Amino acid sequence: MARCAIPLLAVLAACGSSPTAPAAGPTTMATTAPATSISTSTTTKPAPATTVTSTVASNVPPFSGTALRVTAADLPSSWRTGCPVAPADLRKLALTYWGFDSQAHTGALVVHADQAEAIIGVFKRLYDRRFPIRRMEPIDVYGGSDDASIAADNTSGFNCRNAVASGPPQWSQHAFGRAIDVNPVENPYILEGTVLPPAGAPYVDRSNVRPGMAIRGGELVAAFAAIGWSWGGVWANPDYQHFSAAGN
Repeated sequence: MARCAIPLLAVLAACGSSPTAPAAGPTTMATTAPATSISTSTTTKPAPATTVTSTVASNVPPFSGTALRVTAADLPSSWRTGCPVAPADLRKLALTYWGFDSQAHTGALVVHADQAEAIIGVFKRLYDRRFPIRRMEPIDVYGGSDDASIAADNTSGFNCRNAVASGPPQWSQHAFGRAIDVNPVENPYILEGTVLPPAGAPYVDRSNVRPGMAIRGGELVAAFAAIGWSWGGVWANPDYQHFSAAGN
């Protein structure tokens, strides 16, 4: 909730589709790694910038991760003039995730363009290991309200807002698209004794490990650490849901 890149190793051509803004000519790179593919493709109509797919088992859908360009119209509540990044610097990721219902779902997460490939890799890893995520929707679904988003146990990224912290106002790393909150109820922010969201109170005891929790040495923390992102769970006011490229 902050309060305030390691690229993927395997690259093969693949592509999705998008209702968002167009880009220019195709570029494809590939390595010998067979399980994962990434492609960057642009056409004269809206197209995804990056797609990653992998098959995790024959009886479940394969993971898919696609990065799509966005415009201000796609971010009606989360972006405004004066924000530290422009819509052109952001990407909307369409990601497969594993739900608490043990089913595959497709969610959306808005992040900075320079983090898109790395974040797709994070969520591929989490999906392959069946780490459960409650829901994943852009914060515009909640009118740009961080409180409403975390109360819904929503995993979210970009939101042009200040950090939720004491001291003078400063941009949150979410305002740069370089922070993600994961399962906020299972991973609450504890600010000077206040539990955010309040529904996270049963999860303040981190020794009682339950599905969806971020714990030291656990899969969620390790997945983000692998791309160089830090975890707010080690702060004096622990923000267990918060992961950031900048460390704050």
